[in-house]
Amino acid sequence: MKEYTTDKIRNISMVSHSGVGKTVLADAFLFSTGVINRMGSINEGTTVSDFDDEEQRRQLSLSTSVIPVEFEGYKLNLLDTPGYPDFVGEVISALSVSEGALVVVDAIAGAEVGTEIAWNYCEEYNLPRLVLINRMKRENSNFNSALASIEKITDKRLLKIQLPWGEKDDFKGIVDLLEMKAYAEGGDAVEIPAELADEAEEAHMELIEAAAEGDDALMEKYFEEGGLTSAEIISGLKSAVIKGLFVPVMMSDVETQVGIKQVMKAMINLIPSPAEMAPIKVEGAKGEEELTASDAGVMAAYVWKTTADPFVGKITFFKLMSGAVQSDIKVWNANQGVEERMANLSVIRGKDQINVSTLHAGDLASVLKLNETSTGDTICDKGHPVKITPVEFPNALHRVAVSPRTQQDASKMGQTLTRICDEDMTLSWFNDMITKETILQGMGGQHIDVAIRKAEGKFQVGLDIKSPKIPYQETITRKAEGQHRHKKQSGGSGQFGEVFLRVEPLPDEHFEFANEVFGGAVSGNYMPAIEKGVKSVMETGVIAGYPVQNVKVAVIDGKEHPVDSKPVAFEIAGREAFKKAVRVAGPVLLEPIMDVKVTVPEENMGDVLGDLNTRRARVQGMDTEKGRSVVNAKVPLAEMMSYTSDLRSFTGGRGIFAMEESHYERVPAHLQDDIVAKKVKEDEEDNS
Repeated sequence: MKEYTTDKIRNISMVSHSGVGKTVLADAFLFSTGVINRMGSINEGTTVSDFDDEEQRRQLSLSTSVIPVEFEGYKLNLLDTPGYPDFVGEVISALSVSEGALVVVDAIAGAEVGTEIAWNYCEEYNLPRLVLINRMKRENSNFNSALASIEKITDKRLLKIQLPWGEKDDFKGIVDLLEMKAYAEGGDAVEIPAELADEAEEAHMELIEAAAEGDDALMEKYFEEGGLTSAEIISGLKSAVIKGLFVPVMMSDVETQVGIKQVMKAMINLIPSPAEMAPIKVEGAKGEEELTASDAGVMAAYVWKTTADPFVGKITFFKLMSGAVQSDIKVWNANQGVEERMANLSVIRGKDQINVSTLHAGDLASVLKLNETSTGDTICDKGHPVKITPVEFPNALHRVAVSPRTQQDASKMGQTLTRICDEDMTLSWFNDMITKETILQGMGGQHIDVAIRKAEGKFQVGLDIKSPKIPYQETITRKAEGQHRHKKQSGGSGQFGEVFLRVEPLPDEHFEFANEVFGGAVSGNYMPAIEKGVKSVMETGVIAGYPVQNVKVAVIDGKEHPVDSKPVAFEIAGREAFKKAVRVAGPVLLEPIMDVKVTVPEENMGDVLGDLNTRRARVQGMDTEKGRSVVNAKVPLAEMMSYTSDLRSFTGGRGIFAMEESHYERVPAHLQDDIVAKKVKEDEEDNS
């Protein structure tokens, strides 16, 4: 692959709902430019993008693939992203390193849930975009209907730069309004059909007016002369697209190759190069700096993706934000504070690595075996370190408890989970100290399932999953006292210790231990042993096996023996006395309460409120945000375990939510009885 300077590079994310043909479209671009000699098939697992075994098994894109396409002296770095909502993190990563987006819409289904999600993220990143209505030559395909469906999800002006020539099974090609030519099956240019000539002329004039809106000088010329040259039309349209004044709409059909080259031309002509974007603000050694996509700038690259390959090791994907780099140089990781060697610099196309010697500002590339570098890090020149603000990802919404299948799997589970989560920033894992479970968090059930299969297929680690336990806590509601005498005689010196203690609620602190013994009934030397016994019970719980919180313990009396008393005796006595005191101190369970924000279409508001009421939610307020309804509520975590799938079900996939832990509250008495009874039953089964 030849070198491409910054002005000849276009970084474009292909985004949309799942199953609209993005992956096959990428193959069509490669086929059209002669990179491959046969179009791939999703069913046969032969596309360039979906090369992973799990993608081929599911016939679904699971991660972003980089597809560089060389066309007419330009390099189009196309990022083929997944469309299923569980893998939205991949979409966010891709958009963060793109200067534009190609929003692909099915000509029959129109804009769907995934289209709307992707569109909203394009808005968030303020990205210029093109709409492509795909797969036009099919029964029931309808260009105008698909266009109308897009208009429902945006208030941006949509501008047709092509007209359909025929429709449904009789789709013959397109009329390109920029070139004022028609393109038939196979991509051949022909004269505009007579029946479309008037409509094309009218649409072409609308295009000229839109181009004039993009530039004041062009507007003046248009008013004075009544027309613009082809170059001026493209320049004006590009300016308008960058400003977000409108979104151009095109169409294609990969089976007949209609519109494929016109899409590539539009990406070159209407999407900005990295050099045409505004500088980004970064953190420098002496404060805030600005980086521009120029070879003359300070070297800085942002790591937007990492993958772990069992054969070649860690692959780091980055965008060179500024400066130029050569293969086999030393770079500085500003986030980790370590130096790494950038050997084996390459451009990725699907699973293939194409070695390159030099990379110019704005380009995308990869490098092998950067051991300390992770997604979100900045690699730069050690002499001029800078940090690029990492992308923010949504919080994980779905969690499962993970356990190793065998003892051998247990030794590798932690490392494997870490490597999997390094590849996907919307996955995370932790050890829950309360429930003693390993928790894996993701965006949904399919997301988690893919991660588990990856652990087994890629890293040969078998993992089982189940619903996680809720991390309840135990506490007390009133003062109480407890006493226990530990006495053991088995020949020789025995064990003796007697402890009287008082417990009381401690609302604002976790634990307090006090010695209130007067007269020397219990020596101060035994107090650490008593406290140790109390803390051991606090860790394992009294009524349901959950940690005890917010309690003050005071030793008020006791007895000791001059020969038989030992620390271990007072530890046991303190432990049992604490249990007895807690049981009569009005013990209760506390449960985690989550701050939940649910965003849905207005027509689903009633369904959401009704459902939240069944989940013991307390609605804090309702609002509107970008034309959608928003509900803020506090909901027990125990009621949110299946919410990801439930919300998608009653909103048709259009509802989203976010949640984070707020505080702990008392569990209702009837639910506490059930939890305690379940714990008693489990203990009986374990002891039987």
